[in-house]
Amino acid sequence: MCREMRREPAWVAAIRLAMLRGRVTVEAVVEEANLLAGRERTVRDVLGTMAERDLLDAAGDGAYVPGPVLIESDRYDLDFSKASDNGTHRWESGGPTRSDARSGSPS
Repeated sequence: MCREMRREPAWVAAIRLAMLRGRVTVEAVVEEANLLAGRERTVRDVLGTMAERDLLDAAGDGAYVPGPVLIESDRYDLDFSKASDNGTHRWESGGPTRSDARSGSPS
């Protein structure tokens, strides 16, 4: 994270949104990562690459949902309640179930 500007990489914001909300859009990533306006094309490329690597699945209308790699990752038993509170180092065990992420419910 760029501490001076309070920005983080788009892929980090995309994973957080996928796990918390079950749905990712370019606009949501720009807002979540506190990116400058005009970075939408870069974020679109990042989301496309994440989909190619099965981290996200395209859901239509430019939106994505968690893909098989993210759903089956070892981080699935983390508590995402503090995910927006300055990063993953604050996450603890006991988070959402796999069915919660598929339905878009953060538990």
